[in-house]
Amino acid sequence: MRHRATLLTVVTALLATTAFLAVDRAADRAADRERPHTGQPAIQRGELDLRRPGRLVFRSLAWGPQRDRLATVPLTAPGGPRTAAPRDCLRFHAAAGTGICLRKKSGVIPGHEAVLLDARGRAVRHFPVPGIPTRARVSPSGRLVAWTVFVSGDSYAGGAFSTRTAVYDTRTGTLHDTLEDFTVLVNGRRHQAVDHNFWGVTFAADDNTYYATLGTGGRTYLVRGDLARRSLTTVRENAECPSLSPDGTRIAFKKRIRPQGADAPWRLYVLDLRSGRETPLAERASVDDQALWLDGRTLLYALPGDFGADLWSVPANGGGHPRKEVASAVSPAVTGPVSASAPAGTAASRGSTAR
Repeated sequence: MRHRATLLTVVTALLATTAFLAVDRAADRAADRERPHTGQPAIQRGELDLRRPGRLVFRSLAWGPQRDRLATVPLTAPGGPRTAAPRDCLRFHAAAGTGICLRKKSGVIPGHEAVLLDARGRAVRHFPVPGIPTRARVSPSGRLVAWTVFVSGDSYAGGAFSTRTAVYDTRTGTLHDTLEDFTVLVNGRRHQAVDHNFWGVTFAADDNTYYATLGTGGRTYLVRGDLARRSLTTVRENAECPSLSPDGTRIAFKKRIRPQGADAPWRLYVLDLRSGRETPLAERASVDDQALWLDGRTLLYALPGDFGADLWSVPANGGGHPRKEVASAVSPAVTGPVSASAPAGTAASRGSTAR
């Protein structure tokens, strides 16, 4: 009996020690998540103001408890400390105090949703979406919002994917839940096909004209849309993820320069809508993103990084060099009016440096 009692005491002590070590290690892991990792930006908690001028808003990918939250930095110091708001998004964009957030939806049946945000980042309306978020845009006035999701597949590179793109009018409450219902003209002729896929909407200032990508028959087209007429017309072939410049005269896009499945298949270009001239940009890495006009002279886009992605900038005239602007970030938007010139302190005004 004494031996059994001694054995029971030893076993109990071992179990208690094991439990203590497990709890201690768990606490260390939790504390590690709270601490910023080496090279990660300092983050403080705060509120979101989509009308405050001179700010860059994005989904923060910095490791820790604020990962995937919307964060802001001054345009004059994009690489500095960031302020994170209590709003999780996978894809995001904003303009004129209106935001659109594509996020995971919790519940008994998990999924995704598009959330319309007011200037303070508060949810105004929720829309269920039938797939994985990939693109989001708001018109310059804040009236129109668009989003794209993958209905099947998870990469453009695979060649077999399906998208669904919706446009919502915040003023009238009209939801166009898929652009596939619109009339499509390819080279001036009406085109009907079961494989129509649209993605990457960008809006003009008139809240009627927009541009997007059409994929059909193994080809991609830049298309110009007329929301009132519910129509889309091809502009040119091999142009994806368009982004209209602040003055409405140029479109940044990614152009496929290598076959599907090849490494580095895309390169950033800028199209002059008046002359039809294409200008390749100085960024030589493959950019699988819908670039953002940081101002009238500079583009911002995501490239793969240590914690998911980083934001880089490059001049829109084909000169200069790429420059990393924000580490551990994706899906950016500029608050306040977007200037046709570069604000003091931004990449364009500082002058880019080589990677």
